[in-house]
Amino acid sequence: MAEKSQKISSFLRGASLIKKRLPSLPTQPGVYRMLDKNGNVLYVGKAKNLRKRITNYTQFERLSARIQLMVSMTEDLIVITTNSEAEAFLLENDLIKNLKPHFNILLRDDKTFPHILITENEKWPQILKHRGTKNIKGTYFGPFASVQAVNQTLKILQKAFLLRSCSDSVFESRIRPCLLFQIKQCSAPCVGKIENTEYLKMVHDAKSFMKGKSSEIQRNLGEKMAYLSKKQKYEEAAIIRDRIKALNQVQTHTIIDISSETEIDIIAIYKEDDLACIQVFFIRSGFNCGNYPYFNTGIKEITENEILETFIGQFYQSHDKPKEIILSHKLKDEKEIEKALNLKINFNPKSIRKKLLENALLNAKEALARHKIEKTADDKINYELAEIIGLKNPPKRIEVFDNSHIQGTNAVGAMIVASPDGFKKSAYRRFNISTKNITPGDDYAMMREVLTRRLSRGIKENDLPDLIIVDGGKGQFKIAQEVMDNLKISTIKILGVAKGENRNAGDETLILDSGKRLKLPLNSPLLFYIQRLRDEAHRFAIGSHRNRREKAMFSNKLDNIIGIGAKRKKALLEHFGSAREVAQASLSELLTVEGINENIAKKVYTYFHPYG
Repeated sequence: MAEKSQKISSFLRGASLIKKRLPSLPTQPGVYRMLDKNGNVLYVGKAKNLRKRITNYTQFERLSARIQLMVSMTEDLIVITTNSEAEAFLLENDLIKNLKPHFNILLRDDKTFPHILITENEKWPQILKHRGTKNIKGTYFGPFASVQAVNQTLKILQKAFLLRSCSDSVFESRIRPCLLFQIKQCSAPCVGKIENTEYLKMVHDAKSFMKGKSSEIQRNLGEKMAYLSKKQKYEEAAIIRDRIKALNQVQTHTIIDISSETEIDIIAIYKEDDLACIQVFFIRSGFNCGNYPYFNTGIKEITENEILETFIGQFYQSHDKPKEIILSHKLKDEKEIEKALNLKINFNPKSIRKKLLENALLNAKEALARHKIEKTADDKINYELAEIIGLKNPPKRIEVFDNSHIQGTNAVGAMIVASPDGFKKSAYRRFNISTKNITPGDDYAMMREVLTRRLSRGIKENDLPDLIIVDGGKGQFKIAQEVMDNLKISTIKILGVAKGENRNAGDETLILDSGKRLKLPLNSPLLFYIQRLRDEAHRFAIGSHRNRREKAMFSNKLDNIIGIGAKRKKALLEHFGSAREVAQASLSELLTVEGINENIAKKVYTYFHPYG
């Protein structure tokens, strides 16, 4: 009873502040922000009528427990008027994305999806996988829901249309066909195995096929195969036959009985208690480009309609918008969202669209069931981990550190981050380690530098983990303790993971900051979890080291050649694509680069081939 009375009292204090602001609030559409005592944004919302909408926050009984808590923490209110509800919808989601308010539903997994790109404005266009900003001029197809889906489709398209996938520098430097020509996945335009007009016809066919004109392409190829067979050009006819087979393979796996002009995203939500799964299916030009699940937690009092509306606003800020989206639940502000996003929203599809939506809803339900089982197991593991390391609650943020180098060169420190929801790859960090003040190969000194840099910044930004895991034995563990002692940090737990004598997985010893050493059973789920964290840090560290090493190889070696300044270095790299290719180039190939005369070409060649 006393607890409820305290909650009401806190709520009334926040509601009182809001009431004082009501007379001055506009009745126009707009966006509002609730702020706490430190000026942090608690919540961002939109309204058709700002005053009317914000008045609702003063009515205790009509609000969910989550919103009651938000009001009780509110110390200030900021409003921005807009010209329309559509504009308010866009502004609201832009602020949510940038500010990440605690009480808003957030799209936590802001994944980027790959596309297939056919380049333009080139004599010999290429086909390739592309992820990220569309900064290359060309025709894009997708998005594809996974790398596997785009790789599989790309491989089949290469078989069907024999387009090059190599970079311009590799293309220009080839003197004989590569392996892709031998396995009939490229027409080898690099060495003149195909006329330009015929190659551009295949480029046109590839674009037409990806736009849904598959039957026309196959009919033309069938006629060409029949003609070549009649002329007894059986080898050429066999190549066409293989191309037709590849197209049939694409159709078997991805073509849907739907209009070839269609661009549809199908979005279905399934919710149980505090968990929800949103499945997004991508349909482009009759192609099923796959699906991807998003999971939300902490949404017990929020309806499916509200979750979908928030999801759509955030999702289409950073992803391609189709012409139509099909939803499993009706939205409150359908017309305004259609206007804001410039697309059609369909809640009541017919025929094949209805079947696709039913399939998406079934996938959402099944994915949520699997996720709940996994989450239950993960929760149990996290509670067991908390008990071992001496925390009352499971760690919300775990940081795992590892170093990678070869005999001390190109040393890199790596930090990966995990939470109860899984790996947070956007929070991963690389640390280039300077060897000026460190003896090459001194792993302890490297770990000291990395931890000092990370934790010093964490103190300034008030962003520290609950648990640090170091890959190493007693020595690395001691370094972590020393760093925290020097920085006067006492809130972080440390866990060392020492390998066994034979460095076998499963023989690890855990070193706790209580001084205790612990070995878990070989079949322990917690041991598997710790190994997975350690292995992810190791993978990231090795990848970071490899990138730094290759960058050093590709740049520093050219920098060491007398006569190679910034301009010539740029010309060589643009021509060959990388310093590795420069190193492998012949003297005659080097002479084809603009700005490289015979004297400079000899210097470059001699540098990389000192013994002839």
